[in-house]
Amino acid sequence: MKIVLQNLTKKFPSRNKKSHDEVIAVNDFTFEIPDGKLVGLLGPSGCGKSTTLNLICGLQKPTSGRIFFGDDEVTNLPAENRGVGLVFQNYALYPHLSVKKNIMFPLENLKGAAKLTKQQMEARAYETAKLVQIEGLMERKPNELSGGQQQRVAIARALVKMPRVLLLDEPLSNLDARLRLQTREEIRRIQRETGITTVFVTHDQDEAMSISDLIIVMKDGVVQQIGAPQEVYDNPSNLFVAKFLGTPPINVFRGRVRSEMLYIDEAAVLPAGGIRDCDVYVGIRPEGFVPDSAGPLHCTLGRLEVMGRDVSIVSTHSASENLNVRSIIDADNHIDLAQETVNFSLKPRKVFLFDTETGNRLIPSDAPIDRT
Repeated sequence: MKIVLQNLTKKFPSRNKKSHDEVIAVNDFTFEIPDGKLVGLLGPSGCGKSTTLNLICGLQKPTSGRIFFGDDEVTNLPAENRGVGLVFQNYALYPHLSVKKNIMFPLENLKGAAKLTKQQMEARAYETAKLVQIEGLMERKPNELSGGQQQRVAIARALVKMPRVLLLDEPLSNLDARLRLQTREEIRRIQRETGITTVFVTHDQDEAMSISDLIIVMKDGVVQQIGAPQEVYDNPSNLFVAKFLGTPPINVFRGRVRSEMLYIDEAAVLPAGGIRDCDVYVGIRPEGFVPDSAGPLHCTLGRLEVMGRDVSIVSTHSASENLNVRSIIDADNHIDLAQETVNFSLKPRKVFLFDTETGNRLIPSDAPIDRT
């Protein structure tokens, strides 16, 4: 089931009684979510991602714009009639009911031709529990389960009524790191097995990039970029997207372009063909540094952080916007900690230039990157 959002806008009245300005939570959002895909809505707190999810499921009505499920417009359709499954951050399980009864609960409200017998409800509950691998926990109460198991119950409850669309609102935020990793892998497996169009809201870019077919990066209610996770990482449209994606985060330097050459301080670090002379922000991914005794970028060496197969060189530079410059290199490389500086050459594909006024990406005509 594809989801089509047309010029979707949601405004809330200002809480400041002296101001009549409205708060725009979602601003002119237009996008088609393909049938059977898992799409990650990604952005910082307050960017409008949860509001977008609430508009899709019908918990809130848009100020303007239209929503379609397939060819059917659902803009003004009540939430209970949209055929969506919704999983919340806090699980929202009924503590006095068993796992089986929690999963069966949505089926008990079906009416008319969709109404099921008790045997049919139990059969479907067990079938869904098997899908999320909790069929052995059906008689337990929620307080007898781990956080990951409770989240699986919540997912099973959303899936049991065979929704047209599955919506997940930060479902992993309450889990520890290991459980988050395990559960997000399970969510991806379940989504692929069921083929249900799924929208996954998160502020965690690792979660979004690891399981999504497409990610939508939002800021202040405005869509910043849409694309496959690796495509967005490799070709950020602006400085916000570049800084939001990536762990460790991208290193940002103050630089300038002169005569089609990129300078950081007085060092000419890369060609910048086709870009007019101007000041720029230079974003360099941590993996974009190559230790090179003859390299043009000179940083003051701080320390090394060993991460197993990789090593993080922590250094500083007078033109850096970050407190520290972090460079990820292979652990086989030898760095002499006795030296005061470390020199780098740069990988062109990992270097991005941004306008200092707008933050928009500037692309050199000789850059070996995809500009589509």
